[in-house]
Amino acid sequence: MENISFETTFHKSPIILTEGAIVERLRREYNISLDEHIVHAGLIYNDTYKEVLADIYKQYLDIAETFQLPIMLMAPTRRVNKERVLRSAFSDKDIIADNVAFLSELKSGYTTSVYIGGLVGCRGDAYQPSESLSIDEAIEFHLPHLEAFKKAGADYLFAGIMPALPEAIGMAKAMETTELPYIISFMIRKNGTLLDGTSIHKAIEVIDAGTKTHPLCYTVNCVHPDNLHQALSVAENNTPLVRSRFMGIQANASSLSPEELNECNCLKSSSDIELADNMIALHKDFPLKIVGGCCGTDNTHLKRFAEMFTIK
Repeated sequence: MENISFETTFHKSPIILTEGAIVERLRREYNISLDEHIVHAGLIYNDTYKEVLADIYKQYLDIAETFQLPIMLMAPTRRVNKERVLRSAFSDKDIIADNVAFLSELKSGYTTSVYIGGLVGCRGDAYQPSESLSIDEAIEFHLPHLEAFKKAGADYLFAGIMPALPEAIGMAKAMETTELPYIISFMIRKNGTLLDGTSIHKAIEVIDAGTKTHPLCYTVNCVHPDNLHQALSVAENNTPLVRSRFMGIQANASSLSPEELNECNCLKSSSDIELADNMIALHKDFPLKIVGGCCGTDNTHLKRFAEMFTIK
């Protein structure tokens, strides 16, 4: 099909799908042990595991194809950085380039628009904002692997589950230097703040003010639609700025708080119908452009989301 840029699709398409859960499905559906340092980014070097990973991504691609919705795939690289790669069993591999190539091969044959994203995350624990980097530390730390994504041919950059403002600012500043379109995604509480206590409005305001090339938009990861609904309804966040700049969710199927989810040893989920109903209620008050799933979701949830947004 015609090669339409991600940025063009972002501005023209009313709805863009993202993938559903990957990591939790590998662990719980397929009982695959993941690398303690880079998680599932090394699975492509094992033929059996690579096939499993491909099958999960293809489930999401097939849904996008069926409903002719554009879809954002993300390389399984949130924990890939120089420190972690050196501690992993894959220090001799070009992990970023190889994962971008893996996803690029998967999208062959689909007629809907498929975009490959360079997924990155904070240096420390996403549930521990005290471990976050300063602005300058974040620029220095993240820039090398962001540049690696550009070299590998990623369509966009995506900073996932960012818990604290300073590292998110540094991440954005590093991302803009690559000249790739990019998105900053937060980890939030239902009270309307990032885990470091910064309101969603304040975070957007500060990052936009601190960058010349702004993020395309802001989103959240691993947050239940009801929790996001509550967070966006807080007076400080229910503003024209947030309504114009906040545009997406990768929904957790559980409404537990970040701390409760982090300490929980069992997967919390809800049915595809229930979660879609929660998403409809959120979308009614806060229309979002980018929709996908996180922990507790699978292809049934993503299919329900796609149906929800294509019903005439």
